[in-house]
Amino acid sequence: MALSQPARGHLAMLLFSALVAGSFSLGAMAAPYVSPSALTVLRFAMAAVLVGAVAAATVGIPRSAWAAPWRYGVLGGLLACYFVLMFWGLQTAKAVPTSAVFTMTPLMAAGFGWLTLRQITTARMAAALGIGAVGSLWVIFRGDLGALMRLEVGRGEVIYFFGCVAHAIYAPMVRKLNRGEPAVVFTFGVLLAGFVMLTLFGAHEVVATDWRAMPGIVWVCLIYVSVVASAVTFVLLQYAALRLPLSLIHI
Repeated sequence: MALSQPARGHLAMLLFSALVAGSFSLGAMAAPYVSPSALTVLRFAMAAVLVGAVAAATVGIPRSAWAAPWRYGVLGGLLACYFVLMFWGLQTAKAVPTSAVFTMTPLMAAGFGWLTLRQITTARMAAALGIGAVGSLWVIFRGDLGALMRLEVGRGEVIYFFGCVAHAIYAPMVRKLNRGEPAVVFTFGVLLAGFVMLTLFGAHEVVATDWRAMPGIVWVCLIYVSVVASAVTFVLLQYAALRLPLSLIHI
């Protein structure tokens, strides 16, 4: 029996969540050794080459996909912001509270979905998102109500939170800016734009980094986040964003 479009979207997000989970632990281990900007530049470059090759070999990259290229700049900038802030935050934050911050993204995505697309979340879904947000805060503040009242949150978690805001804006913008391009083609455009923008601001850090002195964990992290947590998950995210309510994206 063929799956419905919403069911396919849910399956894509389930796989997305499983693949993203590994990036937090690997990112936390690699963050002390390499600049967030340098790592993200290489990440986007490798992911763009991989997705571009897949797009060319499967559906092709029609000239019409490059209409209004500013769309890719907007989305690429949002993703670049998210990943730079993630690795920057992981330099001081722990992987568990950082992943808890990420679980607040669906609630923010629902809010931005209403602002950009006037998409209304059902009461049941709003309640579920609220419960999830409370659970996230419990982990972030280590179950200490006093720390919550005093807003004692780590600098790394705050930095990453703003990255998650960029990620939450990204989901509704995909639906708003996509003009019927296949997910893999649209992803290639976003990755290429993100790479160009990151290179303008972070090329000097790539050149200044002594890559030969990097420990193995940096290369393991780079390969994982480029191939699995970038190329694959970006396609899954954009595929799901065109088929599900935005409050369900990232869950």
